[in-house]
Amino acid sequence: MDFTDQRVSYEKGELHEEVLLNDPFELLTLWVSEAIEQKVPEPYAISLATCGSDNMPAVRTVLVREINDKGIVFYTNYLSQKGQDIAQNPHAESLFFWHDMQRQVRIRGSIAKVDRATTEAYFQKRPYESQIGAWVSQPQSGEVDSRDTMDDKFAALKQQYPEGSVPTPDFWGGYQITATEIEFWQGRPNRLHDRILYIKAAGSDNWTIKRLLP
Repeated sequence: MDFTDQRVSYEKGELHEEVLLNDPFELLTLWVSEAIEQKVPEPYAISLATCGSDNMPAVRTVLVREINDKGIVFYTNYLSQKGQDIAQNPHAESLFFWHDMQRQVRIRGSIAKVDRATTEAYFQKRPYESQIGAWVSQPQSGEVDSRDTMDDKFAALKQQYPEGSVPTPDFWGGYQITATEIEFWQGRPNRLHDRILYIKAAGSDNWTIKRLLP
């Protein structure tokens, strides 16, 4: 297939220095809130890129469950491929992309597990069947002989753990990307996009703001 004649003109917004906030997480929270208001599907979804000791990058979609003053938090199986990558190379990059708003945000930095109390508090807020699903997906990305095997294990675990009694798996929990760089991108006509980069200096809580060429 040839897409060389396909074009979309980006004309839905602008990003000027005079409207920037000193704290990039305040701006990120504002953009996510606007995406929610505009009913963008799963506006808290990110593409998460990791790279383990094999030097092969891997990317997948995960759901952000918290934005704080340091970074973003998501939850997953620690024994998954991404968990193994993170154990080998504790750095990651993530991408929010809101197509309908012609916006994206890149966040890069170090990545580490959140504390166990935070993981357990979140796990107990999950829907019951999502809690059971975390136990079924072990080891995540491991080979399974059939869909029926998964469904049978799901049914058996529901019998083992009635609603309200599902323990938090020790192989499952949260990670936080602590940001060192955050780039806000707003599509503009003629491919002259607005790109604003926040950079945190090592050992500092202050952010430097730069405009990048598109």
